[in-house]
Amino acid sequence: MKILFISMPSLHAVRWIENLSESGHELYWFDVLGKGALPTKISMQQITNWKRRKVPYIKGEYFLQRKFPVFYTTLQPFLEVTANEKLAQILNEIQPDLVHSFEMQSCSYPILETMQKFPKIKWLYSCWGSDLFYFQNQPQHVSKIKTVLSRIQYLHTDCNRDFLIAQSLGFKGKHSGVIPGGGGFHLEQFLPFVKFITERKIILIKGYHHHVGRGLVVVKAVQNIQKTIEKLGFEVVVFGAHPIVIDYVKDNNLPYVVHDRHELTHKELLQIIGKSVLYIGNSISDGMPNTLLEAIIMGAFPIQSNPGNVTAEIITDEKNGFLIHNPNDENAISDIILSVLQQPELLREAFEINQNIAKERLDYTVNQQKIVALYQQIENDLCE
Repeated sequence: MKILFISMPSLHAVRWIENLSESGHELYWFDVLGKGALPTKISMQQITNWKRRKVPYIKGEYFLQRKFPVFYTTLQPFLEVTANEKLAQILNEIQPDLVHSFEMQSCSYPILETMQKFPKIKWLYSCWGSDLFYFQNQPQHVSKIKTVLSRIQYLHTDCNRDFLIAQSLGFKGKHSGVIPGGGGFHLEQFLPFVKFITERKIILIKGYHHHVGRGLVVVKAVQNIQKTIEKLGFEVVVFGAHPIVIDYVKDNNLPYVVHDRHELTHKELLQIIGKSVLYIGNSISDGMPNTLLEAIIMGAFPIQSNPGNVTAEIITDEKNGFLIHNPNDENAISDIILSVLQQPELLREAFEINQNIAKERLDYTVNQQKIVALYQQIENDLCE
């Protein structure tokens, strides 16, 4: 098949696409956001540097875009080449068998108008993170989500929850089954970083705090029990921290190591996870968090929020991890952390359970077979 991928320049998109490196499909990638090329070595034609102005920049455009996005969208085709316009040109030139878009709001909304004009081209959409769960209840989004879901023939999700939401919003096509958003993980590459439980002295916190992230709540929860943590010989590391979290740690003179959102490479983060006794991620909305999956692989005991019961699809509460039931309750999170640190046997048992989950559900080869089979099914459908 000729497959046209549409995404932001994301590590998860790269990892997914690379599963098809030996599939025999003809691969293309459209840089829908105009952010630049994908860092990949596989054979794939990349369509970048396409954004062009039709008229010089007009003062006030940015304000309109921020404050009145719907109105700005109606003006945009008069101001610059849009993603819809460029996609129409690409579809006419390449004539792909399949368009595969990753993510809804930034990468699927902008191509909807054109995809409606080319109804014979099959469309596969990968649901990422909060695409459906968070935006399904927002009036300005739900109608557009329903329109996209009514147009696509194939849906990929990283959890069962989002498939059920998609069905409730009108999706009637075929589901890929649950596959991690970036495909599987090369477990053998993780092993050198995995330390024994007794060697782990880090409590690791994901420091996202924004419209859905609640990392600051976790920082405060740890602060509440700081003396106990110090007595037990653990240190606190925060990664991916937003400014509000960084400022809070500084203003309160907390003895934590803090890394901002762009400070660590993926390899450096994995090394830290492999030395962590606990990994804590907290949000009011997410899909199946990739860092949670990496924590499971690296043997860090996961404590994770459970929006829409998504985390419960891989974590059995108080067995191979703990679920945060109220992401805004710092006292309850403090209690969970203390409970886990006082149960060394639980840490050992969870480590073994999660190593088996990694092999059975997260391994690269297992998931590559699912991904290749997904496209084979689509190719078979085209031949019918």
